[in-house]
Amino acid sequence: MNEILYVDLLIQRNDFVLNTGNEPELCNNRKSIGQDIIHSIIESGLATELIAERSPTMRADIFTRMELLIEDDERIVPGTVEIGEESRT
Repeated sequence: MNEILYVDLLIQRNDFVLNTGNEPELCNNRKSIGQDIIHSIIESGLATELIAERSPTMRADIFTRMELLIEDDERIVPGTVEIGEESRT
C-alpha cells in the first residue's frame, strides 16, 4: 500500500500536530484509517461503556460490538478485526 489513498490531518492527544511552520501535519493510509476507527469508537460511546464495565461477559459483548463497528468501515476487510483484553501486569 505505497500509493496514498486516504489523507487526514494528524491528531495526537486530541489536538492537531503542527510542523515547524505551524501548519497541520498530514497522515495517510493506515494512520488515517486508524484515526478514523479510534474516533468512531469514541463517538459511539463504546469506549466509555468499556471503561465503566467490570463484568467479563459484558466486556466481551462490548468488544464484539466494537469489532462489528470497525468492520462496517468499507476500508476494513470483514473478519480480520480482533480486539482483546490486555493483561494487567
